[in-house]
Amino acid sequence: MDSHSTALMAAGVIGGGTAIAHGVLLRRLIIRRIDPLLVADGAILRRLIPPLLQFTTFNWLLSSFALIAAAMWSGDEVKLAVSFFAASSFLFGALGALWGTRRPHPSWILMTAALAMIIYGVVPAISPSS
Repeated sequence: MDSHSTALMAAGVIGGGTAIAHGVLLRRLIIRRIDPLLVADGAILRRLIPPLLQFTTFNWLLSSFALIAAAMWSGDEVKLAVSFFAASSFLFGALGALWGTRRPHPSWILMTAALAMIIYGVVPAISPSS
């Protein structure tokens, strides 16, 4: 395994760890607080809003698993496709966290580090082969 595949795996580990921390904190700090409001508004909102809030967590975790799997077992084309999917998801998360916090924060810093590793990891896939 070369350094580019290792970078993709590291990006997957960082993204997955950030996703798990995001999901736990979202559940503990936000969903618990709004749950009484959702009960008052009706059963439909109580079933709908928590899964929608956790959608980004699921997306980042799936992207992380896909990055790790592509780095271990796939060719350059698959690595490029998976990296594009994961990078778009991580970029959205990093920009959203930067906009929301407007200061240095572990969420957007870790997602940006994962993005940098993804970019380094796909360099062989996008460079012309001789």
